[in-house]
Amino acid sequence: MAVEDTQPLISHLIELRKRLLNCIISVLVVFLALVYFANDIYQIVSAPLIRHMPAGASMIATDVASPFFTPIKLTIIVSVFASAPLLLYQVWAFIAPALYKHERRLVMPLLFSSTFLFYAGMAFAYFIVFPLAFTFFAHTAPHGVLIATDINKYLDFVMSLFMAFGVSFQVPIAIVLLCWTGVVTPESLKKKRPYVLVGAFVVGMLLTPPDVFSQTLLAIPLYLLFEIGLFFARFYVGKGRRDGQDTDENEDSGEGE
Repeated sequence: MAVEDTQPLISHLIELRKRLLNCIISVLVVFLALVYFANDIYQIVSAPLIRHMPAGASMIATDVASPFFTPIKLTIIVSVFASAPLLLYQVWAFIAPALYKHERRLVMPLLFSSTFLFYAGMAFAYFIVFPLAFTFFAHTAPHGVLIATDINKYLDFVMSLFMAFGVSFQVPIAIVLLCWTGVVTPESLKKKRPYVLVGAFVVGMLLTPPDVFSQTLLAIPLYLLFEIGLFFARFYVGKGRRDGQDTDENEDSGEGE
């Protein structure tokens, strides 16, 4: 009896190992395809800063190995981001057999929407936030201070912003999911708009570097995304509960027969 009980667990662990190996192989293949262009990738990422640096200023490497390892580190991160659709597919393939039909109809669009919004958040940071932020920083430097940013510290800075904006752009997905499951309703969220606005600035303070400019550039889109999620959430109100009830009723009727 004990052996029979362990069979499902073993099969799940084998499936999990298979999916994890597929994820690692996907990232490795993308990395091998991009590693030759590691320096070019770093130049693309550093372009917003370089364009707004004062004349005569340049980036520096304070560590002996930084010129080699920093572009490689960036390429690994880019490989993970570029492999996101494949990684999410592996997640979907692992959890899909355990989901009901109505749950699958929700999870699949959420995975694709989540990926798109994450990329949109990164694009917003790169094309909108970085030029504004670096222009602001360059013009507020004290007189006599030469701007010479370390390449490794710059990478840490932009990656923190990429992650902050990518995660923050998931707000519509979270709101739709909460309303779909019945945890909250659009009406209750509308009453909490002032608190959400304050919370957006608090989140901006926690997720971005310690300057008011970056916090504001994250807080404003965060609140707008809340409104977008609130708009689409009304189309999903109670839908999850209704679908779940229909599924349960169909299963009960099937058992009765």
